[in-house]
Amino acid sequence: MISAKWRGRAGLMALGAISALAFPPTSLVFILWLCFPFLLRAIDRSNGWKGAFACAWWFGLGHFGVGLYWIACSFLVDPWRFGWMIPFAIGGLGAFLSIYLGLAAAAARLTAPGWPRLLVFSAAWAAGEWLRGIVLTGFPWNPLGSAWAAIDPVLQIVSVIGTFGLSLLTCFLASAPSLFFRARREGVAATAAGIALFAAIAIWGAARVPAGPQPVQPAIRLRLVQASIPQTLKWRPEMRVLNFRKQMALTETPAEIAPTHIVWPESAAPSFLEDDPEALHALAGAVPAGGLMLVGSVRGTFEGDRVARIWNSLRAIDQSGAVVGTYDKAHLVPFGEYVPTWLPIRKLTPGSVDFIPGPGPQTLDLPGLPPVGGLICYEAVFPGGVVDEAHRPDWMLNVTNDGWFGISSGPYQHFAAARMRAIEEGLPLIRNANNGISAAIDPYGRVIAKLGLNAVGVVDTDLPQPLPPTLYSRMGSPIFAAMVALSLALGLVGNFLRNRRAT
Repeated sequence: MISAKWRGRAGLMALGAISALAFPPTSLVFILWLCFPFLLRAIDRSNGWKGAFACAWWFGLGHFGVGLYWIACSFLVDPWRFGWMIPFAIGGLGAFLSIYLGLAAAAARLTAPGWPRLLVFSAAWAAGEWLRGIVLTGFPWNPLGSAWAAIDPVLQIVSVIGTFGLSLLTCFLASAPSLFFRARREGVAATAAGIALFAAIAIWGAARVPAGPQPVQPAIRLRLVQASIPQTLKWRPEMRVLNFRKQMALTETPAEIAPTHIVWPESAAPSFLEDDPEALHALAGAVPAGGLMLVGSVRGTFEGDRVARIWNSLRAIDQSGAVVGTYDKAHLVPFGEYVPTWLPIRKLTPGSVDFIPGPGPQTLDLPGLPPVGGLICYEAVFPGGVVDEAHRPDWMLNVTNDGWFGISSGPYQHFAAARMRAIEEGLPLIRNANNGISAAIDPYGRVIAKLGLNAVGVVDTDLPQPLPPTLYSRMGSPIFAAMVALSLALGLVGNFLRNRRAT
């Protein structure tokens, strides 16, 4: 017979798993109102801060296990070599990320039950999200604020407080009904305050977005090529030429309005361009007159016949075949693009040489285009870390290859993150993915052109103009820090008053 302790743990894991349905593609944000109150109730009933840590840790196993299951798909691209790693990758990552939730619960348990604990828990949860975007190169995937991805008016607030700030408010709102278990009056007051706050946010957000389309940059027409090449076929030697021709055929598809610039996704070029004059010549031949080809490509340096260093890059190629701009990916994917030296395993991507990180956010000044900030793959999921603030771009270009993750929730979550970066920065974001979702997103997060997951085709789109820098883009971190500090301060003051009253 299963003990009461293990039944409790299983129940918390189930709650965490259900809570992950709040994220795309299901986007059932209101399911958080079912899960979080019972998590807070378990924290209230726990045996001290250690028991509270355990409650939230078990909740986190379900929360991250369901929210991030799609990572397993990448190991199934070559299952005979990497399939054995799935339990360690999903289970290990979930166990590690759950520590942040455990610490939030432990901090909350040290304060008085009721609204002081609610405020401390919300602040600690959001601070944990910020921390997991930094520690061990960072993985801020599925912050709680992204649960609002399907409700555009609420999303607009990230232009002021950022995604982590929205996470703090969401945690408070979702957890507020937990106070009903203790005192009905407190529960009514906290829940009503949360609902009123989000109603005001939604009204403000709806008013912020203009009724008409965002003005566009003159004389620029982008073509995004989405060939949907299966990851199992992408790097096979016998398929490289066919894959290249497929992308080239899509590039040359007739259009009512001729494109001025072509965009290919991450690692779309089949080789090191500097050492493949035939491929470079073919790419140059597809460049529109006076335009550019922006293509994801691996670049490297050699020592004799051996690859010495390698970068995951975005290259800009003109009609002469000259590379006129390069952005190197800075946030590399652990185990995908490099493996810590102390682990005796190989990375998932082909080749034995680990990738080298680039210097960080960089704005490219390219002929015929407004200044652009490059983002490769999951660099688009890092709030506040996507543009060069010293040389602010007019738009962002995110090239990626979500083909590693098949038909799963991963590409939808990745796309939602890209939309939130556009709103936070007040910049249009053009996203080109090998298998989708490819889209043009205006600075309000509105999708103006799109090609869905696993569709084959092109997206022809104008380039929206940017907004003036948002409040978040100018001073995002201090605003979030002030929100955390205020929530903690109010919680601690409430804790002091209640302890004083009890004595």
